[in-house]
Amino acid sequence: MLANAYPYYLANEAVFANQNLAVTNKYTNEAATYVALADAKVIDQAIAAAQASQPKLNKMAPYERQSILNHCVKRFEERFEELAYALCIEAGKPIKDSRGEVTRLIDTFRIAAEESVRIHGEVLNLEVTPRAKGYTGMYKRVPIGPCSFISPFNFPLNLAAHKIAPAIATGCAFVLKPASRTPLGALIIGEILAETELPKGSFSILPCSREGADLFTTDERFKLLSFTGSPQVGWALKAKAGKKPVILELGGNAACVVDADTDLDDAVERIVFGAYYQSGQSCISVQRVIVHESIYTEFKQRYTDKVANLVHGDPLLEDTFIGPMISESEASRLDDWIQQAVAAGASLLCGGKRTGNMLQATLLENVPNDAAINAEEAFGPVSIISAFSDFDQALEEVNNSQFGLQAGIFTRDIYKAQQAWDQLDVGGVIIGDVPSWRVDNMPYGGVKESGLGREGLTFAMEDMTEIRLMVLRTPS
Repeated sequence: MLANAYPYYLANEAVFANQNLAVTNKYTNEAATYVALADAKVIDQAIAAAQASQPKLNKMAPYERQSILNHCVKRFEERFEELAYALCIEAGKPIKDSRGEVTRLIDTFRIAAEESVRIHGEVLNLEVTPRAKGYTGMYKRVPIGPCSFISPFNFPLNLAAHKIAPAIATGCAFVLKPASRTPLGALIIGEILAETELPKGSFSILPCSREGADLFTTDERFKLLSFTGSPQVGWALKAKAGKKPVILELGGNAACVVDADTDLDDAVERIVFGAYYQSGQSCISVQRVIVHESIYTEFKQRYTDKVANLVHGDPLLEDTFIGPMISESEASRLDDWIQQAVAAGASLLCGGKRTGNMLQATLLENVPNDAAINAEEAFGPVSIISAFSDFDQALEEVNNSQFGLQAGIFTRDIYKAQQAWDQLDVGGVIIGDVPSWRVDNMPYGGVKESGLGREGLTFAMEDMTEIRLMVLRTPS
């Protein structure tokens, strides 16, 4: 069950300042609980506290940071079902998928705990020229300083974890703004962090309105901004961020190529999952499926049958696969894109009906290249299929996008796999599976409109540290 009200966390402490933010059950659209909302004054206090705590964090030994992360792992395991239930209610995520995200939250903190004691430096041979004789170099990594984090609604636990866990592992203070639609998971993480020996002021978790959140981007006391969300917002924040490094994990319209030698049963099963998992509300959801013409008819029939029979409904029910979208406005937007594509000549193979924020799993073919459902990020339970005759043509079609997050290639030809890895302008190429696949230690991120930088624990930790060099001279 949910609490009647939740605090925000300011400088490690719970503050029940108000109940100004209603968090709705996304299936019933009724208020499920209420959350304290921070204003600009509180955000300023959080940044000051983070800055003041940073010297103490700098002095924490790696084993001490590891102990904090291990405590979180233990407590997440103990509160597993509570976390899954809160996620199911606040995000409308089917309960099986919610449990899967809690598992990934635990994995992410566990990996961070392991990596927290492996932040290595190096001894450099500087004697590469006569003038450097007798000189030796060494470098180590030190915390970059207080970090600003903004996390999205669709993975409110694990995408927050991909910012929080490496910050703790490296010893960076942080202030996190969780998505206003789904703040509960981050606040439960805050409750658990408040149990630890983190220095006072080293973390704050502050739900707030966009109007009050400008300091997350512009304040120079922050030494790094990490944002996950829409491209429009992400690039605008980067333009305002000033001198600080900015990490952007943005959107996509991921493509999946199905070559002629593919095991169709396996490909259909995986692509249905990749396209419609958590109602398609993932930046690496399969949106475009490009199938070899020799197997296209059979693939289309099998794929259509599977999509048409997905179970829609209450996300708390174990059999539900398609739950509600995050809001009626988002469902209406995507419904409009579907209708626009059909009006422009696309064929509706299944789905296409909406009730409130419940949108049927929808499949389209013959979609014009310039249709929004093809060119933009759908971020909902829709995919489109098309045929190709030549593998080079298929790769060109994958690259025919403003986005470049991940792509999936179903082929048994190692040379084609290598070709795809060489030629696709994306952050990750997944061979034999969908672009929706991710494990939490891999370098995850995109190119083009899909963002800057990489997450995955060691890669995020590199961004949250700076190299500090020492040179030793031995007199001759």
